[in-house]
Amino acid sequence: MKLFDTNYTKILQKNLGILLFAGALSMLHAENIYATFNIEADKSANLAFTTTGIVQSVEVEAADPIKKGQKLAELKNSDLKSALAVAEANLNSTKVALKFAKRAYERETKVKKLISESQHDQVILAYESAKTKIALMEANRAYQQAMLDKTILYAPFDGVIYSKEIEAGDAVSGAMIRTVFKVQDIGKVKLILEIDQKYWKVIQTGQTFEYQVDGDETKYQGKISRIYPHADSANRKIKAEVEAKDFIVGLFGSGTIIIPDKK
Repeated sequence: MKLFDTNYTKILQKNLGILLFAGALSMLHAENIYATFNIEADKSANLAFTTTGIVQSVEVEAADPIKKGQKLAELKNSDLKSALAVAEANLNSTKVALKFAKRAYERETKVKKLISESQHDQVILAYESAKTKIALMEANRAYQQAMLDKTILYAPFDGVIYSKEIEAGDAVSGAMIRTVFKVQDIGKVKLILEIDQKYWKVIQTGQTFEYQVDGDETKYQGKISRIYPHADSANRKIKAEVEAKDFIVGLFGSGTIIIPDKK
């Protein structure tokens, strides 16, 4: 009976040692983290007119590629173009007046001792008035240009039109801002990962994310470039970003964040 007890004790000790060793190994080998993701454009914008008017022309359609600065749509604005032309003409006329006022001032200054003080004061007044008027005319021209600019929408960056909500003849209101174009930069996209919040102390920027996009059997890899500094209280998820390219915006998929083994 004593021999049996001794052998049984040795077996228990051996098994316990194996379990402890296995536990130590599991602690050293970190668990990879599952995450789902949606693909979003790296840059996107909702464009709208901030003034009231009737759409005169629409230069693009949905899915059209666009270049930064390209005209996308324009409201009827012939009155504003005329106002800008008048402002520019007034500015040019005032510049001519200033030119002659400056010449008179410089000429009169040279012979100041030969003319009356009141005459000299009139020359100074004309010169200073011309300079002041120039500033007013430049401000008016800038204002008219700004009013005209509000009637034209330009592409803010290279990309593609993925939603178009207006046609020529539509009315738009600056009081009720309405998105008329949605544009995206499709040259560069990002994966928006959703990860269980319990891993908030584990995930780090620079970690590798291995993933597949729905409908594509290819396995891809990327690095976590950003971790959002909050958790969603609705679904208890935290978000992170992985840079990618050559994917259609709106696709989704899943993958695993590779956690390096602890040393």
